[in-house]
Amino acid sequence: MVEPKRKKVIIVGIPGVGKSTIISNATTALENMGTSVTTVVFGSVMFEEAKKLGITDRDQMRKLSIDVQQKLQNMAADLISGRRESIVVIDTHLFIKTSSGYYPGLPMNLILKLNPDRLILVSANSEEILRRRKDDNTRTRDMISDDQIKRDIEVSLSMISSLSILTGAPFEIIHNHDNMIDSATSQMVELLKKST
Repeated sequence: MVEPKRKKVIIVGIPGVGKSTIISNATTALENMGTSVTTVVFGSVMFEEAKKLGITDRDQMRKLSIDVQQKLQNMAADLISGRRESIVVIDTHLFIKTSSGYYPGLPMNLILKLNPDRLILVSANSEEILRRRKDDNTRTRDMISDDQIKRDIEVSLSMISSLSILTGAPFEIIHNHDNMIDSATSQMVELLKKST
């Protein structure tokens, strides 16, 4: 008997775009339609592995050495690529800012291991992102300027297109502007439905 193909969808966006909220809303909407979707937060899987190394705060992970981050990334990718559900949504970041510069959240060895069927970038205006970061007291965010956020958006666009080239997976961009979460969620639902 032929096993049904499992689909992996990687959803990315810089902190403050509302990515996790849209994913949560979209997966709930799909479940209400009878479509089962499993969401895996890459950083949470990494954090579970980091705890074994004595890390007690998720926000400490981006301050670790590149070698340790690479080890944690590989461990997380191995665990996620072994998932057996029919649709797995992977919530992650394209890059981590380190003292050495931008470090890819999905370097070539990881993206090829994960082998996604679709890539989705969630974005917003720099001003919206800056305000959302300031208002978010649930995480310890690095506060940066509007110009730095604009640069991060540009880097995101180049990275998502590079990942598409490496994997052959198509990519889409969803804009999550203020007071437009329902529209962004609907777009996400439609893209995830195409993955079924």
